[in-house]
Amino acid sequence: MAGFLNFTKERLVNKVVEISTDDIISNPNQPRSDFSEDISQLADSIAQNGILQPISVRRKGSKYELIAGERRLRAAKLCGFPVVPCIVHEVSDRHSAVLALVENIQRQDLSFFDEASAIEKLITLYGMTQEDAASKLGRAQSTIANKLRLLRLTEKERALITQYGLTERHARALLRLGSAEDRLFILDKIIKCDLNVERSEKLIDEFIGSKRDKVSYKKRSVVFQNVKLFVNTINKAIETMQAAGISADSRKIQNEDYIEYRVRIPIQKKT
Repeated sequence: MAGFLNFTKERLVNKVVEISTDDIISNPNQPRSDFSEDISQLADSIAQNGILQPISVRRKGSKYELIAGERRLRAAKLCGFPVVPCIVHEVSDRHSAVLALVENIQRQDLSFFDEASAIEKLITLYGMTQEDAASKLGRAQSTIANKLRLLRLTEKERALITQYGLTERHARALLRLGSAEDRLFILDKIIKCDLNVERSEKLIDEFIGSKRDKVSYKKRSVVFQNVKLFVNTINKAIETMQAAGISADSRKIQNEDYIEYRVRIPIQKKT
């Protein structure tokens, strides 16, 4: 009997089977972080037509761990379905994480920040390179690199971008600003003025140019202060000599390209 059961389990792998919703546990590698959207429409469709695409799971002890199809599972539970159609995969933790990410990307219902976080997880937890991740996901390596750059934004910046429905291009444009303080300042203006990507990029260009001009002015100011200090030193030296009875003097000559100072100190004749 045991042999028959084992044979049955092997035949069930990658075949559509019905599994109790109570026996399916969440996937710790689920790339989606936001399930707050209303799934009532999906539930209505499932109630009328059933689940047309089976949910992907893998065995996890006496339970089944979800690989892909969390929204369908939630909608089925909302409908009160006791069982759902599933395909059982024999996959490793690493492969399960890849499948979950690929399924969400193919459906295009994954936020760009969730996608970037999931890619980072593939790389850091499962020892993939950017090239490995690109190959698994069918993306160019440069695309993967650009996705990962989005994670340089702080949690607060990501939350604001998501909350106000800004695009990935908005997020990338903000990365041109070096500090979180500058990014939040510009992000506030983008949100308040409801700027599209082009106008946002122009605002960032102007802000960067303004900061560059300020830096240049400060550098020129430092040079000017140094020259002024040098001139004051000369004047102080002349005053000191004059106080000591030496009839020294100086003369400032303004030229087109430079300022010339001439200092005259009389030679003391020997008696």
